[in-house]
Amino acid sequence: MTYCVGLKLERGLVFMSDTRTNAGVDNISVFKKMFMWEREGERSVTLMTAGNLATTQAVVSLLNERAKPAEERGHPSILDAPSMFQIAKLVGETLREVIAEQSGISGPQADSPFSATMILGGQVRGGEPRLFLIYPEGNFVEAAPDTPFFQVGETKYGKPILVRAYNPDMSFEEAVKLLLVSFDSTIKANLSVGLPLDLHLYPADTFQTGILRRIERDDPFYEMISSGWGEALRAAFYKLPDYSLD
Repeated sequence: MTYCVGLKLERGLVFMSDTRTNAGVDNISVFKKMFMWEREGERSVTLMTAGNLATTQAVVSLLNERAKPAEERGHPSILDAPSMFQIAKLVGETLREVIAEQSGISGPQADSPFSATMILGGQVRGGEPRLFLIYPEGNFVEAAPDTPFFQVGETKYGKPILVRAYNPDMSFEEAVKLLLVSFDSTIKANLSVGLPLDLHLYPADTFQTGILRRIERDDPFYEMISSGWGEALRAAFYKLPDYSLD
């Protein structure tokens, strides 16, 4: 299992992913789940992956292979597609292709053991920053004011804080704090999600990779958020009125 979140803000896009991959309690590893492509001054693209590791690695490898100079490839490239919509279409088609090849079936199925789901975001010059959720079947939906963030993987534990506290005009600093609370809640509830966490902050209209950070287990700010959030929840709970049995 994994946990990845993409947020769309007025000032840009925020991406965070965990790095834990497991095949049972005795086989836990760290694998990167956030990948980026850029043509500085023209586009910046970020992809986060959840699902079968072999599938997601194959998709990223194909996208990298097809991002080579035009004379070295025979497929459309994530660096040449004219819009984020076309990039989402390309990633969806690549995901569908890989699942079909690995599963040996004519069309991908959401419950396939080779299934994967992805969050894609970024900006191509001439368009606005855009965020997409890509399904195993290769189709996708786009973030909108009513659905301003996407989650993939183990989503249920971290969603309540996002729903309650998200604000489109929040700062990047506030967004990172919000996501750390969401991830901390998930990590405490599910052993299949774990640190380190990868973070990418993309400011709108910069057309290049933004701020990149890896948040380790001993990160002092993460430790402060983790302990402070627990204390704040307990304090808020005891301030609520008790239920009356009369």
